[in-house]
Amino acid sequence: MSKKDATILLIGYGNPGRLDDGLGPALAGVVESLVLPAVTVDADYQLTVEDAQAVAAHDIVVFADADSTGEAPFSFRPIEPQAGINFSTHSIEPRQVLGLAHALFGGRTRGFILGIRGYDFDDFGESLSPRARVNLAAAIRFVEQFLREGDFERDDWDTDHSSGEVLATSMR
Repeated sequence: MSKKDATILLIGYGNPGRLDDGLGPALAGVVESLVLPAVTVDADYQLTVEDAQAVAAHDIVVFADADSTGEAPFSFRPIEPQAGINFSTHSIEPRQVLGLAHALFGGRTRGFILGIRGYDFDDFGESLSPRARVNLAAAIRFVEQFLREGDFERDDWDTDHSSGEVLATSMR
C-alpha cells in the first residue's frame, strides 16, 4: 500500500505536565500543523479502549510516545495486534488498541510504534529537556517523510534510529 492509497492516524500520547513524557503530544502538535492529506492526528494523556474505533477507521496507525530507556533519538517499528485483550479502565498498550480495532470493529489497520527517547520524567513542568528536544526534531523529520512518502507494505523498518541518518536508513 502506498501513501496515496492510505488513510493514516497518528496518536501522540503522554503527559505534557511531566516534562519529557509530553514528547508524544508534542510530536502530534507539529504533525497536525503540517495539515497532511489523509492524515488524522490525535493527542491524549494515554491510550484508551475508545481509541480502537478510530484506529479501525484507518489503514495505518502510528502510536507516538516518550521512551525512557530506548536508543536516541527514537525507535520505530511495526506492531502486531494483541489477541486476548486485558486492560484497565485507565490505559492500554498500542498492541491492545490495535487488537481491539481488529476484533471489535473489523479493522485491518497496520500499526507502528514510535518511541522518542526522553530523559526527564520525575518532576512537574510543561517543557522538554534539551536532549529530548533534539530527539523530537529527528522524530519529526522522520515522521513527516514517512507520512508523505512511506511505503507502508515494507517489512524491513529499522528498529533503531540512533545514527544521524534517520531518514536515509528508514526511507530507502
